[in-house]
Amino acid sequence: QVELVEVGGGLVRPGGSLRLSCAASGNILSIDAMGWYRQPPGMERELVAEITSDGFTNYADFVKGRFTISRDNPKNTVYLEMHSLKPEDTDVYYCNAAVVGLGYTRPWVYWGQGTQVTVSS
Repeated sequence: QVELVEVGGGLVRPGGSLRLSCAASGNILSIDAMGWYRQPPGMERELVAEITSDGFTNYADFVKGRFTISRDNPKNTVYLEMHSLKPEDTDVYYCNAAVVGLGYTRPWVYWGQGTQVTVSS
């Protein structure tokens, strides 16, 4: 079993910044892609940003130029630097990780519990 723990959400004013982190622990041999998603009320969970184990990144158009995803492979941790935050960025942010566990050959996707980000004056 693998657990993802997110920290760093909170309340910030428009134009402000936040840094989210998500650490994976448990039965981990390797981690392929890691990512951040958000789920607006009544809508499907949507990709915010993702990063491969080699460091290749992909961003949703609505965060390009404002958010930066990075990871620390030895620490099994993924980060999301968020700048120039807007009220419409308010949401619960979830991290995920495609984990290959000891004794397995294929990755399994795990999700964190989510962290609330609120952008309001």
